[in-house]
Amino acid sequence: MEIISNTKTELNTVEVQFNIDGDNFEKAIQMAFLKKKKNISIPGFRKGKATRKMIESTYGEGVFYEEAVNELYRTWIPKVVDELGLQIVDSPTVEVTELTRIDGVTFKTTFTVKPEVTIEDYKGVEVEIESKEVTEEDIDKEMEKLIADNARIIDSSDTPVKNGDIIKFDFTGFCEDEAFDGGTATDFELEIGSGKFIPGFEEQIVGKNIGEDFDVNVVFPEEYPSESLKGKPALFKCRINEKSSKELAELDDEFVKDISEFDTIAELREDVREKLVESNKEISDMELEREVAEKIIGLIQAEIPPVMFEDRVDEVARDWAFKYNMSTDNFARYSGMSTEQYRDGFREIAEKQVKFRLALERIAELEEIAVSEEEVQAEYDKIAKENRMSDEKVREIVTAASLESDLKADKALDLIKESAKITYKVPEEKPE
Repeated sequence: MEIISNTKTELNTVEVQFNIDGDNFEKAIQMAFLKKKKNISIPGFRKGKATRKMIESTYGEGVFYEEAVNELYRTWIPKVVDELGLQIVDSPTVEVTELTRIDGVTFKTTFTVKPEVTIEDYKGVEVEIESKEVTEEDIDKEMEKLIADNARIIDSSDTPVKNGDIIKFDFTGFCEDEAFDGGTATDFELEIGSGKFIPGFEEQIVGKNIGEDFDVNVVFPEEYPSESLKGKPALFKCRINEKSSKELAELDDEFVKDISEFDTIAELREDVREKLVESNKEISDMELEREVAEKIIGLIQAEIPPVMFEDRVDEVARDWAFKYNMSTDNFARYSGMSTEQYRDGFREIAEKQVKFRLALERIAELEEIAVSEEEVQAEYDKIAKENRMSDEKVREIVTAASLESDLKADKALDLIKESAKITYKVPEEKPE
């Protein structure tokens, strides 16, 4: 292979011309012949038995050229990228500029590459996060939750519905006098007061009785995912089929022994405190990471190729739909949106993720962050264990280069967080 030219034609675009010599072209032609001969018929020969010379004589010298050229490109383009150290972010465009059996094939290929990134003052960024102290009130709420989670369910079909009751009911929703998709259910189970339904719905069920037909009038929120329903009034025709209530246990040492490994209320409260402290630590770390990311994104200077944003939008939209075992198109349709509308919902977060990743990669370069083979192997072992896969299978999916890049980005993030100047603020009181 000969690199003829390597030229930066415009921002984030590189044009490379390279030649594959006649010997390699001949080998590719022979491979194309062996691959295709079984499907070629020549008068006087059984299918697949004609010689290459006979086939070329009948169909022309270039009968195998297209297959051979495609094979050459697939084989050699990764070597070109590796030799030139290109960091490509999109499928390249390719053009064959010369082709002869003696001189081989000359390709002109245009690559979109990662942008040049400038970032300064990333150490010591100032961030403000909420103080996460564990209070006795926090512990009391967790204890109340434990009591509620371990409540005994009793039949209460002879009394009207109240908050906390669990019902099974039928409903059909109408918007502009027409039933809408997804607005009908039979024996749907709902805990009243859980907030699972749109605002105002559950409150109108309170006081109703089993077997009673009644209407619920609501207005869909403006941020409702279905375009055809957001902001519109709707009527639900309902009937309750079953109703039960929770009977709460008394909080004493006997209750503690029944639901936990502890013997006393004091021991259980201390365990709850420790778990809340650990949970708050995780929340604080996530909040710190989020605030740091916002600061770093504001510092980055780069002309980013739009394809990087579009690819990330696709990835995020696809991952979200996958959680529900759906394709992107099907999830969008189920949500009452076009695929493009659905994708646009992820655009802001996707663009931030691209910028933040580019910033971390650049910081890793500036700080000369290194990753050892042992660290890469440890990460492979972790992925294999979490996904119950063999090391070999993981390596087929995740390259060592991409894993090394991820680990360097993680170290860069740790460096930024450790150097950040953190101010703790009193949490804002949130309404019940």
